[in-house]
Amino acid sequence: MKLKKWWSNIGPGALVTAAFIGPGTVTMCTLAGVRFGYTLLWALVLSIIACIVLQEMAARLGIITQKGISEVIRSQCTNEIIRKILIGIIISAIFIGNVAYEAGNISGGVMGLSSIIGPLEINIGVIRFNYASLLIGILAFLILFVGNYKFLERSLIVLVLFMSISFGIVAAVTKPDFAMLLQGFVPKLSTEKLLMVVGLVGTTVVPYNLFLHASIVKEKWKHPYDLPMVRKDSMLAIGIGGVISMAIIIAGAAVNNTEINTAVDLAKSLEPVFGSASKYVLSIGLFAAGITSAITAPLAAAYVIKGCLGWDVTLKSKKFRSVWIFVLCVGVLFSSIGIKPIKVIQFAQVANGLLLPVIAGFLLWIVNKKNVLGVYTNSRFQNVLGFLILLITIFLGFRSIWNVMSSL
Repeated sequence: MKLKKWWSNIGPGALVTAAFIGPGTVTMCTLAGVRFGYTLLWALVLSIIACIVLQEMAARLGIITQKGISEVIRSQCTNEIIRKILIGIIISAIFIGNVAYEAGNISGGVMGLSSIIGPLEINIGVIRFNYASLLIGILAFLILFVGNYKFLERSLIVLVLFMSISFGIVAAVTKPDFAMLLQGFVPKLSTEKLLMVVGLVGTTVVPYNLFLHASIVKEKWKHPYDLPMVRKDSMLAIGIGGVISMAIIIAGAAVNNTEINTAVDLAKSLEPVFGSASKYVLSIGLFAAGITSAITAPLAAAYVIKGCLGWDVTLKSKKFRSVWIFVLCVGVLFSSIGIKPIKVIQFAQVANGLLLPVIAGFLLWIVNKKNVLGVYTNSRFQNVLGFLILLITIFLGFRSIWNVMSSL
């Protein structure tokens, strides 16, 4: 009975974990482990705390108002010009950004699948078509098309558990040095590690998760007295995501080969040391990471467009489905024929760099408004944490924009 009750109480937090543990996070954590060993585990702890604080605010806003962030922005921004600018940035960053990133999500799943069963490609004239992308796209389509929140939630929980088990086994197999592992939780920052710290925080605290959480939480819970369960759900799910990320860093730290750029390279490097089983287990984890993000990115885009345009629609409505179908189809197309929409992704990175501090600041402002949240406004401690995180997001935003501009 206890297991059944625990299972039934797991909720939208799993979608947040499914969203941020994607191929980008797996690759970033792999590189952190390979290049710096265990020394950046503290940065992940910082990332997870920041993620929990912001996601709790977003979820609380969704529960109390029964609206998503986009809808609240529309209702609270009385200045029409500011409202239009905000909505423009949101659509650019989340909708266009998720269209661009979807190809990477699907390609991550393809990498995991291909490293197990080999390449799944056919040549059509001069074009090489990877039909594994289509298979992953069809699976994501079927899960989303059912249009049932409980089914979607359970599907993603299972995939998150797959990731947890896969990456956990790989980390355990590497037999980490626990003394050195514990030292990794002591903050030590140097110039050469700064960009990697920014990358770890940036890949964990992402704008579209805030929109997704605020929108999806009201599919499961409707009343303020559900808030304690919402908080437990968020802390548990995001904490599991943090453990997954740490496991990937630990696995990367066990490899001496510095020519590793992706999780697939890590899987190949582990094979001669720990046997072929490690390769397959890690590849399954990468496949699960790819497909979970391939599901949540289109879903988040649909919720954002729904809120920005004021649609009063359900998961099964044609308008809602048309948005996520478009995002998914473009991702499958780009992934299957190897197109990398670099310019679009660069634009999305700039937009996300602008959006993250704006949304973090908006959340802090709105969760302190009595006329919106009543007695459920932020405590003083929550505000202190929130403002510290806001400073971090401003730094991340400027760093993201600077990186893109300097690469042009």
